[in-house]
Amino acid sequence: MISCKEATRLASLQMERKLTLGERVQFRLHLAICVGCRRAEKQFAFMRQAMGAWMGQKD
Repeated sequence: MISCKEATRLASLQMERKLTLGERVQFRLHLAICVGCRRAEKQFAFMRQAMGAWMGQKD
């Protein structure tokens, strides 16, 4: 089982590239038992969406 530190790294990394099959399996197994890392993954997705919306604004 991977640590929360590694799961957080993978949550961030998946925003940049597709995770390998092994990374995805380990990450999903960790998320199945760790509510904190599930929240972190959602926060990363929210920040990416918010930054995308902010960058898309024209002044």
